[in-house]
This record gives sequence, structure tokens and C-alpha cells, in this order.
Amino acid sequence: MDALLAPVRQFLHCETPDEWIAVARDPAHLPTLLIDHANCENKAALTAHSLVRRYCLPKGKRHLLPKLDFYRELDALPEKAQILGKRTMGEEERTVFEELERNDLLVKMVRLIQEELHHFEQVLELMAARGIHYGPVTASRYARGLMQHVRHHEPAAVVDKLIIGAFIEARSCERFAKLAPHLDEELGRFYTSLLRSEARHYQDYLALAEQYAGENIDERIAFFGALEADLIRSPDSQFRFHSGLPVRLDSGGAAC
Repeated sequence: MDALLAPVRQFLHCETPDEWIAVARDPAHLPTLLIDHANCENKAALTAHSLVRRYCLPKGKRHLLPKLDFYRELDALPEKAQILGKRTMGEEERTVFEELERNDLLVKMVRLIQEELHHFEQVLELMAARGIHYGPVTASRYARGLMQHVRHHEPAAVVDKLIIGAFIEARSCERFAKLAPHLDEELGRFYTSLLRSEARHYQDYLALAEQYAGENIDERIAFFGALEADLIRSPDSQFRFHSGLPVRLDSGGAAC
């Protein structure tokens, strides 16, 4: 486990504050934690799907990519033919996907879509078993605080999005690991089971960012690393899975 987590911790510029763990382990905040975790898994799948559409397909061919619901109906890790949607398409359309099979972003992101949707369903099952209703919670400032710094020209924009994806996945991995020992056995075991995939997701995002940039991106990684750490360490009026340093909160995760 230490070997798996060491690169993640080295990549991040800070660890999750103990103050966040103290709030997250409080049973009163468990519904908010799980609902926001479920939302994060679903958003991760949506983000990956958006990257595939935007950067893997010509504008006139984007309609050929199966919608997200297609992946929800598949097994967690289907065969590549299913991943690419070939079984739902005619012979003419299949030539598009034969070309896309050679695209690293497509293969990595569609596998990520599958895994994130699977995790989403797992969280919903845990919530249902505990009588926790999947209701709306407002989004945290975290992803928005990172995305507002994405550059507007290409390939800089996709490089920034991929770097941000790496930090989000790395932070999720680090939080799962740090929080797991403080939760009940079932939840602790579930969060521990997510570590390997989250660690691979961060590495995939980072490798793709380097590939798309075609040049050294250390400076840009350092920029987003400092920004991400500031969001994690600065006071935050909301409690969410990626929120910062908690202020005094009520049981719903809002500031008192």
C-alpha cells in the first residue's frame, strides 16, 4: 500500500488536514460525504466522456460516440468492442472506431468512464443499504477553483484539463487512504478498494497531459499543484469530499 501511495503523496503539495478528517469521520456528516462522493464519481465519468468527444473525434463525427447511458448498461470492464460501442453501430461507422482504437486518450478515458460509473453505482448501493437518500447537494468550490485557470487556446487547454484531472484523482486517492481507517469496516474496506484505480487514473491523466503538450509541463504542474494545495488548506464554508479546511459546520455540512 505504501508503494502505491508514495507517488500520489509526492505529486500532491500537501496532505489532507486532520481537521477535515475529524469532520468527515463524524456520523452526522456521513450522508453529505457519500452523496458528494457519488456526485464526484458521476462528474468524473462525464468529464472523461466530454474529453473523448472533444479531442478524439472530428466535429462531424462526435455523434458516433455512445452516450454515457450506454456505458451504464455494460459490465464494469467490458471487452474493447463494447467499450468503443461497435456492437451498436453499422459497418460504415465502425471504421471511425478502428481509427480511434489507436488513440491513447480514448482508450484510457473510456476505461475511466467505466470505472467511475461502476464506483458511482457502488456508492449508491452503500447509501441505499444505510437508508441515505440520494438528494441534491451543492458543488464544492474545488473543481471550479481549478478549472477557472484553464488556458483558452489549444493544446494548452486540454493539457490544463488533463493536469487538473490528475490532481483531482490523486487527491481522491489520498483522501480515501487517509479516511478509510476512521470509518466503519464496510466503508473503510470500500474506500481502500478504490485506491488502485484512483492512483492509475492520476497517472493516466498526467501521461496524457505530457503527450498532448509535446514539451516539458513541470511548470504548469507546479502551478496547479500550488493552487490545489491552497484550496485544500484554506478555510472552506462547506463540507464536501474535496473541500478545504472546515469551519464550524452543521450536520448538513453547511457553515453555522
